[in-house]
Amino acid sequence: MMKMHDRRPDDRPREKLARYGTARLSDLELLMAVIGSGNRQADVGKIAREVLKILRQKGGDVLYDDLRSVVGLGEAKIPVILASLELAQRYLLDSDQPIIDSPEKAVELLADIRDKKQEYFVCLTLDGANRLIAKRVVTIGTLTASLVHPREVFADAIADRAASIIVAHNHPSGSMRPSQADIETTNRLKRAGELLGIPLISHLLITKQSSRVID
Repeated sequence: MMKMHDRRPDDRPREKLARYGTARLSDLELLMAVIGSGNRQADVGKIAREVLKILRQKGGDVLYDDLRSVVGLGEAKIPVILASLELAQRYLLDSDQPIIDSPEKAVELLADIRDKKQEYFVCLTLDGANRLIAKRVVTIGTLTASLVHPREVFADAIADRAASIIVAHNHPSGSMRPSQADIETTNRLKRAGELLGIPLISHLLITKQSSRVID
């Protein structure tokens, strides 16, 4: 393939992007525009082809170590590529998912557990833009600190590569007073979230008539 310095100035990816916009660039040229330049180890075109191969194999699940295997791709460029992919996922690929940036918006997603006859413990996983990744029922039954173990809550959050979580459970009795088990569960999840780097944003208590945040 033609090397960058052999291309006419107006045929180089960044110049083409400035003149025609992104739609006129191929996938390879877009990556070349992101990477910018090569080095003594490899031309930018060769680097971009190797990165593109990884992207086509792994899609949005590309990790830092995957890109470290690309000869000529410096440590400074890897975060740029990963950040670009993450921004695309947050603002383009999953744009149909709601942004949950307040307890009130989370409560809107939890109407289905208001009338349950048993206690449902639900976890919402969120990305770095507070966009919902997934909503899952973790347990059904009387809530206890031993029943809702952090590993059950955070296993899916880790798999989702979530940036944070919101959890909630209902009180079929209608009581808005958190039990001691509710408070212990909240504290355990907060500590686990801090250790894992996936903070617990809120633990919500839901009843048929109302809702509140458990501190």
